[in-house]
Amino acid sequence: MAYTTELLSFYDRDFNLTHYATRLKGVYGGAVAPGAAVWEIYPSFLDARHRDEFLRVLHGGSPTSIDLPRSSGEAPRSAFVFATANGVGIIESSAHGGRSAAEEQEHVILLHQATHDVLTGLQNRRRFGERLQQALEAIGGPKPKAALLQIDLDDFKAVNDTLGHGAGDTLLQLAAGRIRDALQDGESAYRYAGDEFAVIQLGKDQPAEAERLAGSLVDAFKEPFVINGIAVFVGSSIGIAFGPEHGADGEQLMKAADIALYAAKTDGRGCARTFNRSMLLLLEQRENLRRSLRTALERGELYLEYQPLIRPPSSVIGFEALLRWRHPEIGIIPPGVFIPIAEADGLMDEIGRWVLEQACRQALTWPSSLTVAVNLSPAQFLSGSLTDTVAQVIDAVGIRADRLELEITETVLLEKTIDNIDTLNTLNVLGIRISLDDFGTYYSSLSYLKNFPFDTLKIDQYFIADLETDLKSQTIVRSIMNLAHGLGISVTAEGVETSAQARWLIKENCDCLQGNFLGRPLGAEATSDFIRRSPLRVVRAMEGSNRAV
Repeated sequence: MAYTTELLSFYDRDFNLTHYATRLKGVYGGAVAPGAAVWEIYPSFLDARHRDEFLRVLHGGSPTSIDLPRSSGEAPRSAFVFATANGVGIIESSAHGGRSAAEEQEHVILLHQATHDVLTGLQNRRRFGERLQQALEAIGGPKPKAALLQIDLDDFKAVNDTLGHGAGDTLLQLAAGRIRDALQDGESAYRYAGDEFAVIQLGKDQPAEAERLAGSLVDAFKEPFVINGIAVFVGSSIGIAFGPEHGADGEQLMKAADIALYAAKTDGRGCARTFNRSMLLLLEQRENLRRSLRTALERGELYLEYQPLIRPPSSVIGFEALLRWRHPEIGIIPPGVFIPIAEADGLMDEIGRWVLEQACRQALTWPSSLTVAVNLSPAQFLSGSLTDTVAQVIDAVGIRADRLELEITETVLLEKTIDNIDTLNTLNVLGIRISLDDFGTYYSSLSYLKNFPFDTLKIDQYFIADLETDLKSQTIVRSIMNLAHGLGISVTAEGVETSAQARWLIKENCDCLQGNFLGRPLGAEATSDFIRRSPLRVVRAMEGSNRAV
């Protein structure tokens, strides 16, 4: 048996050539060029019957086989026509060794089904593994001659969850089309798994060509996808690795590209990163932190600090509880490093409950008029048991519900919005205060303020930092305060670092101030002393003292 699938070509919905195997040009010469009509390559397709078959396949019909003209003594040839995400594809084959054209075509169809993804028409994971290993075996020398690009769609899950799996499938098809459109000779695309794609690049000047292609792919995903009339924005993050420099076999090279992809995601997504050894070191450090974090709570390495909340002119109204981790070998690890790890590993329910209980117990040592604010992670809303946890802690500690303020960020409202709003409403009914933290830095929507009666808006320190000199920041902060007060919501300004910032905010009737200038985060034992002498400190701050307290 002998057959070939090298004569492969793809056409858009107008039947113009978009992509083709290099060998096709060798067979049909100048007729093969991007944009050429299918009948310029296969003139026999001008026949009305064939055109009807093409249209039927294009509009969702089953694949079809069309016999091609042949010269005297030439083996029978046929074209297998199948639908793709953006048009049709053609696989040309010929029969040898006594096989009929029909038998040979059946082999071609089975081979295509075994090596291509049904949804996107790209080559599948099985084919990817084979081609990657073949590419690595074919190269030699110290310089990289093969590039692997791992591509992951940013925010695909959100589209799938909000618009449904049908929209998700359409998005994958459109994404595959954009990837295919960015390819040149020597580059082949694969759907690896889910919303993960890969491109193998051979015979190119590296690393320049891989970086060029990665840049083209990132740019291609900046334009919105339109699905059922809805504009959907989904970016792409890309990890690049070169063989044999970063891996002499397929598994090693895939691991390197995956580590680079992780770096691209960590660096903000919508970008490409090339593997280097330092990435591996950082990943190993992260894995060590992950293992340590799982036992940090039981070893007593986690603790809380409390930052004062000041109501002008001189009243301490409460403290915000801030989670800290003192690693026995590394020292203090910033929350921005370990909290995402805890969220990803499903540890936030346990840690969050501990934080809530410790903060509430500490609040019992203060005057009964003071509140304690505790931050909630979006991950704590996923378990569905948050309200039960809060109610159990309040009952066990014996603290009044109105002394507890739970702080959320807008990311909580972006995922499973209806469920999370219901959870917040339940907490509100229990008498717990709810604060919207970092207001203005995410996807601030007035609908949040309309749909839920927040007790407090916290203005992010980004707008406070240059408040003394920047008129835009002043206008934004003033507008937020006017909006909140019009809705009966209290306003807290975060990140107050100077007396000038404090005076401006007080003049504009800001309800509460928080920041190192008025009070740094304190250990639990130091909070009582701060409460006793804080009025004097606040008065000095308002008088213009530039000393941090």
